[in-house]
Amino acid sequence: MNLRSELLRGVYAYGFERPSAIQQRAIMPVIKGNDVIAQAQSGTGKTATFAIAALQKLDPNIKACQGLILAPTRELAQQIQKVVVAIGDFMNIECHACIGGTSVRDDMKALQDGPQVVVGTPGRVHDMIQRRMLKTDSMKMFILDEADEMLSRGFTEQIYDIFQFLPQSTQVVLLSATMPQDVLEVTTKFMREPVRILVKKDELTLEGIKQFYIAVEKEEWKLDTLSDLYETVTITQAVIFCNTRRKVDWLTDKLTARDFTVSAMHGDMDQGQRD
Repeated sequence: MNLRSELLRGVYAYGFERPSAIQQRAIMPVIKGNDVIAQAQSGTGKTATFAIAALQKLDPNIKACQGLILAPTRELAQQIQKVVVAIGDFMNIECHACIGGTSVRDDMKALQDGPQVVVGTPGRVHDMIQRRMLKTDSMKMFILDEADEMLSRGFTEQIYDIFQFLPQSTQVVLLSATMPQDVLEVTTKFMREPVRILVKKDELTLEGIKQFYIAVEKEEWKLDTLSDLYETVTITQAVIFCNTRRKVDWLTDKLTARDFTVSAMHGDMDQGQRD
């Protein structure tokens, strides 16, 4: 791929050894300047795909936003920011997360410093552009991650407005698990002869991940089984999914009582608690 050496160091430091299916197919078309539509599920390595491509194309010496990435949720935007920062660790670039629920004043100050990459949610990004705090003059690339989710959440008008502020030469990269009519309308209106890439579900990046299940006959045995797992297997980090919010709170209390370090997150919590 002939990536710049500083970027390559970041890629290897992040833990990548060989590219996933979508990375093999999409990175080069993006680097070459094509508009790209990638239909890919979560778990395909799509975040690193556009992070690597964007970092390859931007100029670290220009202190202005050259890559804008939109995501449907604050959590995803923050996750993308962490990936961009990690992979670009040796490139002397700045990446700012511009998301709702945070201080507008802090956003304005960070944007004045001219981060080369801005990741954000549509509402806050749109607001910062309208305030002329997020300048689009130097914009090279506009990336919409999980476009179907963003449009289904009612961000269509804001996304269309953001497009109007971008230079006509801006390259557009769109990633979506599905291709409903509203996503297709975006591709028709704002993309120029896009390269289309499909990553099937059976090409998800699950290599190296072992999957197994434990048949627990009674509900009341699950907590002890989970505790036994922690005592017999080396687990540094884990995400435990429960089928109800009440169960999340119950399990958190039980594990905490057994001296496990646990944090809970569910939809009944406000943004501050989830952070």
